[in-house]
Amino acid sequence: MLDQRAHRWRRQHQLAASFALERALTHRLVIVTTWTIGAAAEKCGLTQYTLRWYERIGLLGQIERGSDGRRRFSERDLEWLSLLTKLRATGMPVRDMQRYAELVRSGAGHAERVELLRRHREQVRRAIASQRECLKLLDTKIGSYECQLAGAPGPSQQSTS
Repeated sequence: MLDQRAHRWRRQHQLAASFALERALTHRLVIVTTWTIGAAAEKCGLTQYTLRWYERIGLLGQIERGSDGRRRFSERDLEWLSLLTKLRATGMPVRDMQRYAELVRSGAGHAERVELLRRHREQVRRAIASQRECLKLLDTKIGSYECQLAGAPGPSQQSTS
């Protein structure tokens, strides 16, 4: 009899446990934040016109649209725009950006992507070296003028004032 009660109790307990709410499958609420074109433009430092143009020329993939038909930019879209903004700010030609975007979207062309980015990196390095030379010249000129203002002869009193 004791065995029977224990067996019944175990069975009821197992049955109750199988219906426990904390073990039931539930839908997870996934919150996806999206931004309007205006908010996305502001976050990226671009204009709405530029975002539309980027989409038109293929720099952006298909942008999701809300039920009202308006563009809704995702976090992933903003990350991609951040990369595009940096490539553009460092002087990458739009046609190279378009080729890079095509390669990324296709999921292929890793070797070509690397080569494209390496070429651009070299151009950026040359531009930085050139800017450093310009900065040296500016520092020299500023030093010379500051010395003249202080009444002392400057480091180079040349006629290139």
